[in-house]
Amino acid sequence: MKTLYLDLISGISGDMFLGALLDLGVDFGALERDVAALGLSGYHLHAGRAARRGISGTKFEVHLEANHKAAPDHAPDLHHHHPHAHSHSHPQPHAHSAEGDGGHAARGASRDYGQIRRLIGGSQLAAPIRDRALRIFHRLAVAEGKVHNVPPERVHFHEVGAVDSIVDVVGACLALEGLGPVRVLASAVVEGRGWVDCAHGRFPVPAPATLEILGARGISVSQCDEPQELVTPTGAALLAELVEGFGPMQDLLPERIGYGLGTRDHPSRPNVLRAILGETVRADPAEAAHDWETDTIAVLETNLDDFSPAGLGHFLEQALAAGALDVFHTPVQMKKNRPGTLLTVLCARTEADRFAELILRETTAFGVRRTEAVRRKLRRQFRHVNTPFGAVTLKLGCLDGRTIQAAPEYESCRQVAAARGVSLRQVYDAARQSAASEGIL
Repeated sequence: MKTLYLDLISGISGDMFLGALLDLGVDFGALERDVAALGLSGYHLHAGRAARRGISGTKFEVHLEANHKAAPDHAPDLHHHHPHAHSHSHPQPHAHSAEGDGGHAARGASRDYGQIRRLIGGSQLAAPIRDRALRIFHRLAVAEGKVHNVPPERVHFHEVGAVDSIVDVVGACLALEGLGPVRVLASAVVEGRGWVDCAHGRFPVPAPATLEILGARGISVSQCDEPQELVTPTGAALLAELVEGFGPMQDLLPERIGYGLGTRDHPSRPNVLRAILGETVRADPAEAAHDWETDTIAVLETNLDDFSPAGLGHFLEQALAAGALDVFHTPVQMKKNRPGTLLTVLCARTEADRFAELILRETTAFGVRRTEAVRRKLRRQFRHVNTPFGAVTLKLGCLDGRTIQAAPEYESCRQVAAARGVSLRQVYDAARQSAASEGIL
């Protein structure tokens, strides 16, 4: 499997991510055809060549027809597409500034989370792409809801609800699929300073929703002296959903390099997202014996003999919401013949101190043990199978080119069960039977 490494030289936004993947060679024609499956109208897509501080790359934009402006002279057309054959009404322009450096020149009518979920969920997109896009918007809804103290279902999007940003999110999922199976890694997240003007007012950089999204996934962020927003909420949601790990490039043999361009010229750095596609070369022959994925995580443990079950349940919810990879507790026998509990938290190595502090603050622990563990993981793929109740998404685990595990995705099964009025178990059983009949296992 290939590795896609995102070098966050000047942060990330939805249009920069799409520009970088188009620059890597993703087919623009296929992308625009698949985006049309959303049934949106009143827009056209544009991708042009341009440069930022001497680095040539691709600038991707979504132009709304009601406010269309010609492409800048310095960005010659590569592609132009105007969808007209849709029955939906044209969105109305929304009066507010663009989202960070994503900077699309015009934005469409805002939508609430429920509308976006119905739009994407009812589209003809392939199930894995549709589900991934929904997860990205769910991260945005949860973050915005927390910032504004409303339930996610009632979040009314302004920046990310417009037509162009829906296209950014769905287009990002389509473009990533267009690269084929890839493992996504990224450099450390660097944000600028200053202020950003949003529909709700003027906020400091990083924007509140951006911080919520990164924090929920356990992604650390540092600020630089650039007086601009570098990481938009949409960019943060893409990182949180798509990226497996953050850190310097390691053992990566570059094969193709693409640059997605931002809108502004920054004084201190080229305003580009660099995407590097290549093979991970393992120095250890034992690691090259199989095509599994590997990473190193922190394992935090503490023994508790005076912490209530209710407190344990609360801590598990806290740690998972904060971005822990896993949290569990095990009955143990402690000194003086006391029954106790071994609390274990798995997290990224860079987040070990943050979760150790959480354990010490939120439990009765007086100390935390830390070790590191190297994981071997099956490469994951997603596909959907048809059942008598509807299409269900399967998560597949592959080793050396063969599928050796297949499990129905809970959320997909839950939605099908609720829609058809049947039990969750019936949907699970039907999905397994369909997987077996199609020879998936």
